[in-house]
Amino acid sequence: MKKFVLFAVTLIFLAPMSFAVDKNVLNVDFFGRFNDPYLCDYVNEAITNNHTAKQATTRVEEYRQRVKMQFANELPSIGVSANYLGISVPKFNPNYELEKNAFVLPFMVNYEADFLLKNRDKTKSSKKTYEMSQLDEISAYLALTSDVATVYTNILQYDKLIEEQTKIVNNYKQICKHDNRKFSRGVVSTTEINNSDSNLESSTIELEKLIKQREVLLMDFSVLLGRGSNLSESGRAELNKEIKRGTLDNFEYKLTIPNEISSDVIYSRPDVKRAELALEKAKIDIRVARKEFLPSFNITGLWAFNTIAPGNFFSWDSSLAALLAGATQDIFTGGRKVANLKYQKARYQELFEDYKQTDLEAVKEVNTSLCIIKHDQSVENETKAKLNLEKKNLRNVDKKFNRGVVSKTQKLNEENTCISRDIDLTKAKTQRLVNYYTLYKAVGGKL
Repeated sequence: MKKFVLFAVTLIFLAPMSFAVDKNVLNVDFFGRFNDPYLCDYVNEAITNNHTAKQATTRVEEYRQRVKMQFANELPSIGVSANYLGISVPKFNPNYELEKNAFVLPFMVNYEADFLLKNRDKTKSSKKTYEMSQLDEISAYLALTSDVATVYTNILQYDKLIEEQTKIVNNYKQICKHDNRKFSRGVVSTTEINNSDSNLESSTIELEKLIKQREVLLMDFSVLLGRGSNLSESGRAELNKEIKRGTLDNFEYKLTIPNEISSDVIYSRPDVKRAELALEKAKIDIRVARKEFLPSFNITGLWAFNTIAPGNFFSWDSSLAALLAGATQDIFTGGRKVANLKYQKARYQELFEDYKQTDLEAVKEVNTSLCIIKHDQSVENETKAKLNLEKKNLRNVDKKFNRGVVSKTQKLNEENTCISRDIDLTKAKTQRLVNYYTLYKAVGGKL
């Protein structure tokens, strides 16, 4: 018994505190496969500094301490109290007189003998909750890393879109200049001038929208990394410089995305494992609810030193010792225990249905991600083929322009058409890459 108590106390006070998620579980190396010098570093920075993720980590520690609190109920409790006692008693023997003002120091020990292992089951139930919180923490970090990569890739996309849209705006400016010259010579009408100006305004508005979206994404990205952001316009411009990044043209997954995923990977997802633990916890709670109908066995010990009787304070003659052991059984509780048992059984059925639904959702999410990636690749290939056709058309127009067959305006319009197809390809590539992160999250990082 002494060895058990010593082991328990050591476990409580010397057990290490866990405040960091295991990066091997998150498979951070996955983000180092995109031929980008910054993405993996940003993911690690977010794991270290993101405040929402830290909340999940702190919540794990909360449940860890709850396990210790429940485990303490399996151990004896020892207390002491210092009391002043003022009494007046009749004198039965002139030679034996009790003190009227006394000091009493009782040491009390209480222990619920867990013969039925009810407290042990409660500790097991609490430990299941702790393990569930660990899985919630992993889910939170998987969502974080996926969000960081998604936002970063979208920033690269907007860098590319802004670059391409700027070319379109510059081309429309040249078109407007050429049309104004033609108008001054009476070659074109006012309608064509207005159309050129309208195209320039529309492309300029689109460019402003793209710049706005990039600024918003940069601020979102800064928050994900746990950094602050300046509210001034200069601060937002500085943020664009602080967030170092590569280019979307070089950004590509180095390995091959699998066409199928093993079921073992799916059923090891944090949410699936959490649903399984919740079911196990519910079974234990039902067992505890049944044991509540049985008596509880309590042992109470008392050793009190006092100054009432003659003798030294810490001597056997001046102490009072008692030991009480017995069983306690509730006779009537208003149906509380019956209701609690039925509640736990209903709770188990609810969690069982949740477990089955979670399995279905997990399989669906993985299959959906694989299906989307497959079609994204097809869309990207078709968009790339369409871009190649437009490039051929542009080369033909260049030849005609060099021979004086077409005008400068026609050549610039053809360039804008080719740039528009390049923009479509940029969006298609970004969508495919973002869905890689969706698949990474769907398989619990095991990609």
